[in-house]
Amino acid sequence: MMDTVEHVVARKRGHQGLNGETRKGNWRALTELQALLEQGRAKARLDQTQLARRAGLGRTTVSQALRAIDQVPSATTVAAMARALGLDADRMLGLQMQADTEAQGLTGTASDGAGKGIGHPISAYDPYDLEVHPAGAECDAAHAAASTALPRTARVPVLPRYVRRGHDEVLDQVVRATSAGRSGMLVLVGSSSTGKTRACWEAIQPLADRGWGLWHPFDPTRAEATLADIRRVGPRTVLWLNEAQHYLGDVQKGPDIAAAVRSLLADPGVAPVLVLGTLWPEYDRAYTTLPFPGEPDRFAHIRALLAGRTIPVPDAFDDAAQSAARDLAAAGDRVLAAALDRAEAGRITQDLAGAPELLHRFRTASPPARAILHAAMDARRLGVGLHLTLAFLTDAAVDYLTDREYDTLSPDWVEKALAELAAPVHGRLAPLQRARRRPSRRDPGVRRDQDTTHGVVYRLADYLEQHGRAERRRLCPPASFWEAAYHHLTDVQDVGRLAHAAETRHRLQWAYHLYERVEPWLALKRLVDFRLRAGDREGAAELLSEAAEQGSRAALFELVDLRLGSGDRHGAEELLAGPAASGDPRALRELAALRQNAGDAKTAEQLLIEAANAGDPQALFTLSELRRAAGDDEGAERLLMQAADAGDAIAQLLLNEHMQDEPQEFRSSLAHRAGAPAEADAAPLAKAGAQDNQSVDLSLAEAAEAGQPWAVIELARRQQQSGNQGAERFLINAAAAGHQWAVIHLARLRHAAGDREGAEQLLAEGADRGEPTAFFEIARIRRAAGDLPGAEQALNRADETGHPQALIELFLLLTAAGDDARAEATVKRALNAGKAWGGTGRDVFSMWSYGLDPDGTPTPPW
Repeated sequence: MMDTVEHVVARKRGHQGLNGETRKGNWRALTELQALLEQGRAKARLDQTQLARRAGLGRTTVSQALRAIDQVPSATTVAAMARALGLDADRMLGLQMQADTEAQGLTGTASDGAGKGIGHPISAYDPYDLEVHPAGAECDAAHAAASTALPRTARVPVLPRYVRRGHDEVLDQVVRATSAGRSGMLVLVGSSSTGKTRACWEAIQPLADRGWGLWHPFDPTRAEATLADIRRVGPRTVLWLNEAQHYLGDVQKGPDIAAAVRSLLADPGVAPVLVLGTLWPEYDRAYTTLPFPGEPDRFAHIRALLAGRTIPVPDAFDDAAQSAARDLAAAGDRVLAAALDRAEAGRITQDLAGAPELLHRFRTASPPARAILHAAMDARRLGVGLHLTLAFLTDAAVDYLTDREYDTLSPDWVEKALAELAAPVHGRLAPLQRARRRPSRRDPGVRRDQDTTHGVVYRLADYLEQHGRAERRRLCPPASFWEAAYHHLTDVQDVGRLAHAAETRHRLQWAYHLYERVEPWLALKRLVDFRLRAGDREGAAELLSEAAEQGSRAALFELVDLRLGSGDRHGAEELLAGPAASGDPRALRELAALRQNAGDAKTAEQLLIEAANAGDPQALFTLSELRRAAGDDEGAERLLMQAADAGDAIAQLLLNEHMQDEPQEFRSSLAHRAGAPAEADAAPLAKAGAQDNQSVDLSLAEAAEAGQPWAVIELARRQQQSGNQGAERFLINAAAAGHQWAVIHLARLRHAAGDREGAEQLLAEGADRGEPTAFFEIARIRRAAGDLPGAEQALNRADETGHPQALIELFLLLTAAGDDARAEATVKRALNAGKAWGGTGRDVFSMWSYGLDPDGTPTPPW
């Protein structure tokens, strides 16, 4: 009979540890984890071999995960087994993390420490000491302190959760054999940044728990340090030969080092020792390839050392590894999730390892190179495509340089900057890579030399693009950027996106010129809108009049609408008279509407007939409506059919729905299509309104139980209105389940009860996690208490973490305090970031009617 979790837990609690001690409560999470995995395996009717095959793991790994009483299985192993057994991966990984925490300091024994030789305990090292590449560039190291201070968080490198692959099984076997008393060595062979060093680091963690030491020789050089002190290596020591080419490839000392390592491995007096190394494939081939007859055998000792002691590491994650990585990402590993989004063809480790070095190269770049990168970053974040031309980049870069930097540019600054940016970091990554855009499909009549869509272009590294979006999100590009875009960008969509970006940043002059590159009428229409929003109706009318005189039909009708909007019906009729006399269908129809509104039905009908004869189906439909209003249903039906035949969509719809026969059903259908809620859609609301309060509460409770935050809030509101003390209970439960809005409402309850300190304490956890709403609510509480500096500080943090209304609220706060200069600076700050502005009672056009220059100064009339 299948064991229950409780039975398995109870049985495991009686197992004996390595020291003969019964497993205590500090192994509770591991016990529960193993019990759930065991129960899942039994339920799936799989033996350990079958489970290992299904999970893509080794049978030994599965057996240890299920049975080991003093070793926590890795997160990758747990995720793979949970997926294979259909278990809740989040819960399993949570238990694994808890078990990891519980196991700290509990698995070693006093007698299992390192020898008295050279080196330090493994536990004294961090992975970066041993040259594991930092992954992702940065991560929060410390949360914000108390919400009263709200400081910026510190940033340090972080490693993502580890994803095990095939070579990890071989590593584990060598580590276990060494731990059992037999010296061993393994060298991982793979290209740069494929995860070799990280794999070695993960493999030695069981030895760290048992107190082993590690020696990483590198001073004064790797080869010199190794030869000088290798005889001091004692038992239970890891010899760390990362990038082994620096040891074995030394022309003078390499063969001697290889011979010394072979002697170390063969010496029973120092056993057990573990030698771990990494190599690039080209060095492995050079060392292990036999020389041609007659040539000197420079690598004989090295070849003998490496024989049977290497394992290849693939360049990319296979399907199983990618699946395991996705599971870890879904469980909350944001660094790994970001790498999965960016990486191509499974090259996840290269992406992870390259990111910090790319960032270092960016931060230490020469001024010209950094200016080019800034221009590329701004282009990508504002919507320009992947491939950027050299002409655009170099012209755009100019204003990113200071006056002094610009004055000291050498004649060949472009070539030098490109060479600097093209130098690769780990793997094949470079800050700015040269690419070749494929030629577009051409019509037979277009010569190749007329096709401007192909040729050499440059692509910004994905990670630097991502970094630029974050670092530069509050900055508006300088004038040289917009000028270079105007002159050098050829893709209409790219130009259109930049025009929109300029408009949202209130850089109206550049927006207009870029819109003009897309479509002249679009540019004019946006310019008219700019003048109208600035209150300059006369200026807008002049622009439209000029365009209409030059033959723009669209401008004429915009001008008609402008006249009508200002109440000038006579002026509108005068504008329409000319094109109507020429037979323009739209002018005839709009003039007919004006005559109808003036009570001149006869002239209106005559104009509509002329429009219909000119081929305007809308005129036929309007005539149909006039006939129906006059009681001529038969004539109305005939005209409606003509309109439908001529292509009028509304007429076709009316006929299809049989309006005359089923008017109510038709109107309901039409209303539903227009977006009004149909009776069926409104039924739940109607039923809720008709139910008694008890049944409504029951429905809300069920929705809340299902995880609907709105239901929790509504339940609390109803409880509060009825005077029931259960409101806070509902909100506490929802907050515990992770609903941020429940925390907000709970804080508001506390604040309303006079407990400001308690309200801020509730919001502090959300603030520590960087929740924008928490900062925003803290600001509201502080402002109500008269703490304006504290409110301003919280609003700044709310903006930094992405709250869309934070700067608007800050503007209102500063305006109320009479600080107009800082209030205006806040508006510019929002505009520079491309944030929507409104709801303050002051439109940006009332502040700067002609827009802003790229540097933020008001643009003079243009």
